[in-house]
Amino acid sequence: MKDSLENTVPHEKCGIFGVYGHRDAARVAFFGLFALQHRGQESAGIVSSDGRRIWERRGMGLASEVFHEDAFSHLPGDVAIGHVRYSTTGSPNLSNIQPFLIRHANEYYALAHNGNLINTVELQTELEAEGAIFQSTMDSEIILHLMTRYLKQGLEAALTKALSRVQGAYSIVMLTKNRLIAARDPRGFRPLSLGSLNGGWVVASETCAFDLVGAKYIRDVLPGEMIVIDAGGLHSLMPFAPENPSHCIFELIYFSRPDSNVFGRNVYLCRKRLGRNLAREYRPDVDLVMPFPDSGNYAAIGYAEESGVPFEMGMIRNHYVGRTFIQPSQAMRDFGVQVKLNPVTELLAGKRILIVEDSVIRGTTSRSRVRYLRGCGVKEIHMAVSCPPTRYPCPYGIDFSVRGELIAAQKEKEEEIAAFIGLDSMHYLSLDGMIDAMEMPADHFCLACYTGKYPLPPPQNLGKYCLEGSSD
Repeated sequence: MKDSLENTVPHEKCGIFGVYGHRDAARVAFFGLFALQHRGQESAGIVSSDGRRIWERRGMGLASEVFHEDAFSHLPGDVAIGHVRYSTTGSPNLSNIQPFLIRHANEYYALAHNGNLINTVELQTELEAEGAIFQSTMDSEIILHLMTRYLKQGLEAALTKALSRVQGAYSIVMLTKNRLIAARDPRGFRPLSLGSLNGGWVVASETCAFDLVGAKYIRDVLPGEMIVIDAGGLHSLMPFAPENPSHCIFELIYFSRPDSNVFGRNVYLCRKRLGRNLAREYRPDVDLVMPFPDSGNYAAIGYAEESGVPFEMGMIRNHYVGRTFIQPSQAMRDFGVQVKLNPVTELLAGKRILIVEDSVIRGTTSRSRVRYLRGCGVKEIHMAVSCPPTRYPCPYGIDFSVRGELIAAQKEKEEEIAAFIGLDSMHYLSLDGMIDAMEMPADHFCLACYTGKYPLPPPQNLGKYCLEGSSD
């Protein structure tokens, strides 16, 4: 596991962006990735095409660290795809940076993938037995290897056959010299949206990327849909049998930016409704309600509005603590937390407070923060969590730890978790309360991390997919 401060919260695998028909496509892709930076801060990459050649630039770090002004003179063309990554499978190294780019039969294919495949081991074993050589440890590379088997039938047919072999969650963008392709798995685990920009087209993991580049949101890419964009325009294919939707509800609870619309719902408003439902279920006698910024902000606002308890920003976040704040040892975890968040002592001393959190995964970060607040003279500390207890790991691209490291899997009762964290009391939002806030039927979501009912059977070695970067 990594020792960075970013390792103390759940992570999502990545963000993807594609643009077709813009004379400065790579620059547009950069700003799209900049808007999606919250989805992955480990590495960034862009591949572009001018119709004759393919150009690429990839590197470790934030998009703003990988791409400087001179980079765009080396990324010409009116088609580009980009990717930002946080690893849930594969190691954090240069060979795993996406988009992946291959050359096959004098054509280039670049692919960027958001999600996680659950039959990776079986497919890689099969492909290697047939002579395939893998350049990375990423499950995404499997899609390209499978696709090359069938390219004599045409790109669309080849990609369809490749995707029909993989199981799990995927939203992808693919680039050739003169085409942009977007596709989403039949269950729609991960979000993917389509927009228009000055007569061209854009696709992105979240709509907040459209806002930054001035694109107009058109619609979501449908579960099981493949969109092909070329000189003839936009073509939509539905090559897979329909499945029950399994949208990742954690996108709305935690991962997506609050100014995005995902799965047809506004994230900000969903989180406020989660907070309102929390207030209807749990009302300790407190003086103020506050979040641990920034993740709990919007649920805390909803809680305060519903309950009438004053909302305060009792802890202030230092936004200049970068993603690469490396702690020398595990013993300095508490120090890292204090660097990131600092309490307003004069506001909190002697008060009874309610902390609203969006999730508690391992409990270690919450425990450190609560201990620190006690030292500042806070009289009582209660906590409300805007989702049910996370008891099961995720094989579909969310970086949850193996089940033995999930605090709610170790301790069944809220009182036990509260004691571990050091709280006077705590409450998790009920499953019904969470679903009600989504304003969509429960069967439209993947709820496996709460219920253990997986839409697709997880691999037997589930821990392999969830070990990196796990904790609260």
